Amino acid sequence: MIKEIIASLDEVPTIAKELKTVLPSDVILFLDGDLAAGKTTLTKAIANEFGLHDIVSSPTFSLQQCYGDRLFHYDLYRIGLDEMMFLGLHEEFDKPGWHIIEWGGDELRAFLDTAGYNTFSIKIEPLGDKRRYKIGEACIL
Repeated sequence: MIKEIIASLDEVPTIAKELKTVLPSDVILFLDGDLAAGKTTLTKAIANEFGLHDIVSSPTFSLQQCYGDRLFHYDLYRIGLDEMMFLGLHEEFDKPGWHIIEWGGDELRAFLDTAGYNTFSIKIEPLGDKRRYKIGEACIL
C-alpha cells in the first residue's frame, strides 16, 4: 500500500514527525528522487525529530554520515551492491536505528528485504513549490 502526501517545504517537518510515529525504531528508509528533489531536506527534518539539529549534510563524498548513535545517512550514488559489500558497508545496517539511503538501487533493496530488514521507500517528486511524497512499505517504486 502506498500513501501519497503533497506538501510544501514548510510542511516537511510534519511528514518527518508522522514517519517517526509510524515507522519502527529500526528501519532502512530508501529516499528516491531526482537531484534536488528534497531527499536531504527530508533527512534534516527526520534528524530534527530525533533531537539532532543543524548537523545534517549530504554524504555525497563520504558515503555515510552518522548523526548520534541511531541515525545513519547514506549516499550510494557512486557505488553498487558489489562495491558496497566489498567495502563492508552493508554491515552498518545491523546497527540499531534509522538508516536513510539516498540513491539506493533495486539490487540493494532486494538484498535487504531478503535478509529480513525493515525497509520502507519514499519517492519524492517536485510539483512546482510543493513535493509529492509516495510512501510505501517494503516496496520498490
